[in-house]
Amino acid sequence: MDLNADVGQSFGAWTTGGDPAMFQLATSANVACGLHAGDPVTMLDTCRAAYELDVTVGAHLGYRDLAGYGRRALGMSFDELFGDVLYQLGALDGVAHAVGASVDYVKPHGALYETLIHDAEQASAVVAAVNAYDPGLPILGFPGSELLKQAKEAGHPVFIEAFADRAYLADGSLLPLSGEDAVLHDVDAVVERAVRLATKGEVVAVDGTVVAVRPDSLRLHSGTPAAIELAARVRAGLEAAGVGLEPFA
Repeated sequence: MDLNADVGQSFGAWTTGGDPAMFQLATSANVACGLHAGDPVTMLDTCRAAYELDVTVGAHLGYRDLAGYGRRALGMSFDELFGDVLYQLGALDGVAHAVGASVDYVKPHGALYETLIHDAEQASAVVAAVNAYDPGLPILGFPGSELLKQAKEAGHPVFIEAFADRAYLADGSLLPLSGEDAVLHDVDAVVERAVRLATKGEVVAVDGTVVAVRPDSLRLHSGTPAAIELAARVRAGLEAAGVGLEPFA
């Protein structure tokens, strides 16, 4: 099983911690590419750390929204989104190569991630841009999403992500964050769900339905001491259950 985490999200004088600890826990690093978070120096430091600790680097693609941290959906044209995705891929890939690393997959961030679950037009722009840059680049995303559907049709290796600390609905979608109990805070419950996802490929929805997910990667939240502690418990729980941990890409 792969464990992915968002890193490299500092920008200028604004810093967000947790990266050093997450590099000890994750097997894949979603590195911000400078549009929703990150800057050249942060990208350089992050890629260097990932390379030195043998953590796989992925391009964390977001909307051009530093002020909103990429959490606001933008109504972009095909060409605008196509260009922004190419810009982010080229920037991170260049920085990664400078320190001996490489960009081995892509994953959308925040509002873009959510939009690409259902929006066929924006998904087509993202897939077209990734395909133009590297036709064989793997893509990590939500199961059943437009992004993974179109990426697979375009010939990209696609991989499924799951969330051990998010509530699922019976149809396999996530309970919106605006809903009550959308995020699980009980550490033992989150660890138990992570192990079940990794060993049985299933999760229990809010109504008790058992939903098949079969993920290739589990998302580890980062950025706060509590998130780091939870991530450490999840990794320890998986290892105790005999789950081998390795990058999907």
